[in-house]
Amino acid sequence: MPAYARTKGVIVIEGHEITITNPDKPLWPKQGITKAMYLEKLALLAPYLLPYCRNRHLTTIRYPHGEGDKSFYQKNCPEPAPAFVRTAQLDGINYVVLDSLPTLLWLGNLACLEFHPSLHYIGETLPAEWLIDIDPSVDPEPRIMEAAQLVGEVLDSLGIQSIAKTSGATGVQIWVPLDKTQGYTFEQLRRIGQLICRYLTAKHPHIFTLERMTKNRGSLIYLDYMQHWYGKTLAAPYTPRAKPFATVSTPLEWAEVALRPDLREFNLLTVTERLLHKGDLIAAVPPQRLDAVLDAIR
Repeated sequence: MPAYARTKGVIVIEGHEITITNPDKPLWPKQGITKAMYLEKLALLAPYLLPYCRNRHLTTIRYPHGEGDKSFYQKNCPEPAPAFVRTAQLDGINYVVLDSLPTLLWLGNLACLEFHPSLHYIGETLPAEWLIDIDPSVDPEPRIMEAAQLVGEVLDSLGIQSIAKTSGATGVQIWVPLDKTQGYTFEQLRRIGQLICRYLTAKHPHIFTLERMTKNRGSLIYLDYMQHWYGKTLAAPYTPRAKPFATVSTPLEWAEVALRPDLREFNLLTVTERLLHKGDLIAAVPPQRLDAVLDAIR
């Protein structure tokens, strides 16, 4: 039995006791990140991560023995759950509501290494924001930042402000905050996404594809406007990812995108220092109105 399997302790967060088991267990072995280090990083990420998980149905991916080992998706709330953990039902599933630091650290202790919230709020059917997922077919994909910039430029030409965020894996997502007073639907956003993605594939056929089957894409980058839908999830901003470099889904300034950074630069060992300097870049983008584009489509 490894030495870390014989240790545990209790921490008190916001008045709640949380038992921490195996604090020395390696969760990202190649980066030397133990569970104790991971929980410390989660506490620092919490002010940025929680706003994009609060009031949503949460799916996590658990890696009981760390990155690189077996994993499973956790939709139903793990049992037993502490009294401070809130849940919400949807389609017969009792989801965790990630709305507090104690809940985040409790999930972190269970080796939940990724956090994927719903694209809509609890009890609502309208989208919380709009996302276009840029999914490469090869890894690494040296054109991924060029692809993100091309999508951003088309949105900008339509008068739509957006921001790119690394998925934390191999891709990038383009994030558009929405003016909630307008009541945009998933159907409306899909129509705009289809228009933009068809235009980009026609203009740049050697970069983009709309082919959903990975085996048929070759080396082309998939523009996915279909993933943004009721009941689906995407990696939250600032979620860690169970990848070899302990990458984190990180919003980028467009000037940074133009410099073509390596996705691996944004990881658990670097992201908290970055946030101290730049803050939450998504929050700096004003909510967008899409009426003019929708009118033009009609």
